[in-house]
Amino acid sequence: MSKGLVVFATRTNQTRKIAQLIAEGMRFEGCDAEVRNVTELGNDGASLNDYDAIVLGSATYHGEMMQSMKTFLFAAEKSNLEGKVGGAFGAFGWSGEAPGRIFDTMSNVFKMDMAAGALRLKSAALEGGVQMAQDYGREIAKKVAGAK
Repeated sequence: MSKGLVVFATRTNQTRKIAQLIAEGMRFEGCDAEVRNVTELGNDGASLNDYDAIVLGSATYHGEMMQSMKTFLFAAEKSNLEGKVGGAFGAFGWSGEAPGRIFDTMSNVFKMDMAAGALRLKSAALEGGVQMAQDYGREIAKKVAGAK
């Protein structure tokens, strides 16, 4: 069975809720998905090598991703993630830049096989957010299955 890791950085728990829904969508497609707060992982990017898919998300705060996610991205750069399936997501209040910046880093710096685009939601509870997050997880799991 393929393994996925969904890592989030949050201020108000909206990004955590989205992470849980993405993981749920991955599980619907038969991918074992684990959800972790970025603060639980510290600066150990090496642990990412154990997963077939890695999905990273952060809330946007003052136009930036959370500092804990930014620090984690620097640590993750030390891992060999090239070719692994990836996705990026985040919650936002006004601007929502964080998911796109994470996506670009994963795609251009890590050279990962990314989902179609970054998932940006104000909240999982608004405007079909539950379905969109689950569908994003499904897309990632299908990408992993296709890569094996």
